[in-house]
Amino acid sequence: MTVYCATGNPGKLREFCLAAQQFSVDIQELPGLANLPPCEETGCTFQDNAILKAKYYGEHAPGLLFADDSGLEVDALDGAPGVLSARYAGPGATDALNNTLLIGNMRGRENRRARFLCVIALADRGKLLRTFRGTVEGEILEAPRGAGGFGYDPLFYYPHYGRAFGEVSAEEKMAVSHRGKALTALFRYLSDSPRRR
Repeated sequence: MTVYCATGNPGKLREFCLAAQQFSVDIQELPGLANLPPCEETGCTFQDNAILKAKYYGEHAPGLLFADDSGLEVDALDGAPGVLSARYAGPGATDALNNTLLIGNMRGRENRRARFLCVIALADRGKLLRTFRGTVEGEILEAPRGAGGFGYDPLFYYPHYGRAFGEVSAEEKMAVSHRGKALTALFRYLSDSPRRR
């Protein structure tokens, strides 16, 4: 089964393909994605934005398409960076700039609790079919650890592993991560649905 995805983030695309391996699902980037005007992410929640993207890009897909919206919520920052995770330090911000800003905003704070959230929306030629959600709880470190992953992974400490997401393998991360959980739910839905076989 082929399912199209809409992301310009190479880190996300790698994780999509890794998660799909055990489900006999072939992930393909939406043809012509780079030539489409980007979808405006005007939603107030991850679910809002995932649905907006799935409907928008799904109209240009020759079959099923999914889009995700994900990010980091930090308790001490009242849920920030939230839906602004990718552009926390401003439009076009790099991972390094976002991480530096987060470290500065967390300086001196005792409550380090945080979570990654991911919502995936599945569409069939622009019509929303279903959404899938995943979360993982952790803590924000005072300094980055590891060179793995992307985004805030080097600052996200996962207690059950005793390491940051930046220090674990892609397979270890996907086994417990927000995106891994949401993708697993998506692929199970596709595998279990008779009309999708």
